[in-house]
Amino acid sequence: MSSSLPPFALFCMVSLILPITGRGMVSAASRCNGHEALCSRKYSQIAQIGAHNSAFVGDLPSDNQYVSATEILDIGLRFLQTQTQKWIDGIQMCHTSCLLLDAGPLADFLTPIKDWLDDHPNEVVTLLLTNPDAVPVTDFADVFTAVGLDSYTYAPSPKLAMDEWPTLKSLIDANTRLVVFMDYHADTAKVPFILDQFAYMFETPFDTTDPSFAQCDLDRPEGASPDGRMYLVNHYLDIDLFGILIPDQGAAPITNSVSSILAQSDLCREKWGRLPNFILLDWANIGEAIAAQNELNGLL
Repeated sequence: MSSSLPPFALFCMVSLILPITGRGMVSAASRCNGHEALCSRKYSQIAQIGAHNSAFVGDLPSDNQYVSATEILDIGLRFLQTQTQKWIDGIQMCHTSCLLLDAGPLADFLTPIKDWLDDHPNEVVTLLLTNPDAVPVTDFADVFTAVGLDSYTYAPSPKLAMDEWPTLKSLIDANTRLVVFMDYHADTAKVPFILDQFAYMFETPFDTTDPSFAQCDLDRPEGASPDGRMYLVNHYLDIDLFGILIPDQGAAPITNSVSSILAQSDLCREKWGRLPNFILLDWANIGEAIAAQNELNGLL
């Protein structure tokens, strides 16, 4: 017995399905970082909450996140910060010392991010790398190229003023959906897509032990003017354990709550006349990071 539908019935079914799926496709394509309202906003006008030390995953005192970088992206956060160091075979994801905490080669950290960007064409991701060992920036570029991530990077020229950043939609349309910053030893004359963090932003003090986060001081670059710079708020809490600062895992639900994040953000807005561009959290999958980010961006 044949299960084929009569031509007229098939036509009616297709006529009903296509408008529904078409609307879904258009809707998805019209969103930028999950929201249509963000498409027309400049990169420098968006608040991004992100994961501090995103390569260091676990529940030991030396770790900072419970889930991987791509799981952080799946949650809806689009800002990843992490530490690197020079090691025997190249650039390694290490914190303080590779003998203390070694999360593997930089390439192993970047490859899943590249795969994630492949699968999410309407998303713009920001990556902030540290370079305390003054590894040549060209060595970093070689790793980006080796894993195929360089093709997604945004390389402005010349340096942008704060109001000259493109919109998220422009970055998506150009497929330059990865913005990379480096804290020290960037050189855009050699690698245009690795941007000097402190040329573009300042940041507040880190390793805070005050759970009220009752400050929004300009810590780095020391003595710099805030004018013309975006800014980053370090909103993660440490505890002093016999003179050693370690992340306060137990406080994460409160530290990462909407009320705590917005309280410091409001303090910062009062001080600097504008909301933070970037906010870093430990244990970013705990608490209310997405709700806070949406509220900061007026998306509620």
